[in-house]
Amino acid sequence: MPDIIQLLPEYLANQIAAGEVVQRPASAVKELLENAVDAGATQVQLIVKDAGKQLVQVVDNGAGMSPTDARMSLERHATSKIRTTDDLFRIRTLGFRGEALASIAAVAQLELRTKTRDQDTGTLLLVEGSQITSQQPVACPDGTSISMKNLFFNVPARRNFLKSNAVEMRHILDEFQHVALANPQIAFSLFQNDLEVFNLPAGKLGQRIVALLGNGYKEQLAQVDEETPFLTVHGFIGKPESAKKSRGDQFFFVNNRFIRSAYLNHAVLTAYEGLLPKDTHPFYVLFLDLDPKSIDINVHPTKTEIKFEDEKTVYAIVRSAVKQSLGLHNMAPSLDFAGDVNFGAIRPLQLSGNERNPFDDNAGRPDALAAAASAANNLANPRSASRTASAFERPLTPRPTEQAKQELEDFYRSLSRVNLPDVEHEATAAGVTVPKVPVLPPPTTPPTAETVDPETGEVLPAAPAESTPPAPETELQPAAPLPATAAAPELPLLESSTGPGNKVLQLHQQYLLVPVKSGVMLIDQVAARERILFEQYAQALERDVSASQTLLFPRTITFTPQDFAVLREVEDALRALGFRFTDFGRHTIAVEGIPADVPARDEKELLEGLIEQFRNGGPVKLDRREQMARALARRVAASAAGARLSEREMTTIVDKLFACTVPNYTPDGRRTIVMLELSQLRELFG
Repeated sequence: MPDIIQLLPEYLANQIAAGEVVQRPASAVKELLENAVDAGATQVQLIVKDAGKQLVQVVDNGAGMSPTDARMSLERHATSKIRTTDDLFRIRTLGFRGEALASIAAVAQLELRTKTRDQDTGTLLLVEGSQITSQQPVACPDGTSISMKNLFFNVPARRNFLKSNAVEMRHILDEFQHVALANPQIAFSLFQNDLEVFNLPAGKLGQRIVALLGNGYKEQLAQVDEETPFLTVHGFIGKPESAKKSRGDQFFFVNNRFIRSAYLNHAVLTAYEGLLPKDTHPFYVLFLDLDPKSIDINVHPTKTEIKFEDEKTVYAIVRSAVKQSLGLHNMAPSLDFAGDVNFGAIRPLQLSGNERNPFDDNAGRPDALAAAASAANNLANPRSASRTASAFERPLTPRPTEQAKQELEDFYRSLSRVNLPDVEHEATAAGVTVPKVPVLPPPTTPPTAETVDPETGEVLPAAPAESTPPAPETELQPAAPLPATAAAPELPLLESSTGPGNKVLQLHQQYLLVPVKSGVMLIDQVAARERILFEQYAQALERDVSASQTLLFPRTITFTPQDFAVLREVEDALRALGFRFTDFGRHTIAVEGIPADVPARDEKELLEGLIEQFRNGGPVKLDRREQMARALARRVAASAAGARLSEREMTTIVDKLFACTVPNYTPDGRRTIVMLELSQLRELFG
């Protein structure tokens, strides 16, 4: 049997490695930016064309490479960061993979220019599909410039899997944002198709956050700084009022490397417990510094997921640091046991016999407080004492006039017919006397006369006598009772409530109760609206035409670069749903119209929520338009949660729900209807 195991060719091995390292243009951006940071650069420039499919270029002023190092950097498993096994457990640098440049060169056309500061000339390398086509000296500035052109030019099947330019550019912006936030001491700039997107000067972390994420965070940052022997946490969190519907502005960095951790995110949310509006997410940029030996960063090929040796301790420290910052910046309720819960600056005054003490039982009234504050001010400013001394000589609570007293008596007397003991207490506190009202026996049906049918001699039911006018009301008599009817009507049976005139009831502004022949049907009003709206939006998207309500004044909305890229991605679907907007500057749009059945409230919150739901659409890949219809239906339905509905509105929801193709479930599978059979109801009382 001939031997069948053989070594792969170098170019094929590099292409296989590129399958993990270079999944899209953003992967190359991440590797090249991290290498620039490790090279000690103070200025880094990223140039992108056609969302990275045509060109990704990173230019830095770092240490540069010698001709030999430039050639070796393109070999597999070549790195300057690791020498021994122990180095694997002391890694604090970023681009230590050793396969990044080799993998990029295997699936793209690579141009590398580099020069060290102690050399007169630099080195130019041209690589195409792992093959070095040229190496020659060249004049270039200090540092390194790497250009990746025509990604996947030799693997057309991989290129076909790339998404639209808006999607790929969003991923590039994410990677640029992570590196720029982690290194505020480095100046970064980003150009897309020769247009400047970012120009971030070197500065402090707070300045970098505002420059990168927008001026909206300028007044919303609270500093976090917690140092323990095991872990150091520092960075910024956002005030609760800055919480957004989108989850994008949340960043964790461990030893200056961006990571994703649902576990640590839960720690932050727990610290914010009770402070955030429903379905909102706080902003945070938190840096965790700890011994590299206590973490494992090789869990994921992109190094964005790590394992902690002691996760519980990290969780507790992060939660405590965030909670402490919220308390220090007066954003969380706290109890001050050392402070005086009474009036701190005002103390009881020693007054003469004819003066009234402002801290008596009338001190809680506004005029008493004003006089007390004025007296306290006199101690500090004697000149004003003569002007305010008369405030204590006249009575602070004037007695009510006879007319006011009479009005109070009439008011409490009218209430006394409802609940006499409580009214007596309130009236006595107000200085008004209310006479006792005798408890009268329950009213009886007035006597009526019987009538006899002259033909049959049968006694006919008598008609109730006309009610006589009530006697004049006196102080000792309540208002005359209403005339009683002969008998109270009985409630209709469930079996008789199946006609078109069923009355729908609302329970706790959440559920609708519909009596049917076999029992009671419960409908979740929010879920029902979501199903109804989804089918309406889906039909509108199929027709590519939807009704729109024009705003009286266009409203401008500014997005982060990442959210703006998503907006561009779903622009056609939004317009088909009824949104009307135009460009209004950098990352800004002017909203001119919204769908006809969407309440005109906060358009920014609505669009941010749609973008967030579209970004986190779930594990199932849906058609873009269906996903947008689901997102808008959920957003609009949730905005009406807890609303009190009229009888007509409740009936309309029930009718429209049963006109849907799938009335029993929402688009994501939640139940809209629960049926309680009569047998189940009988068991509850059995």
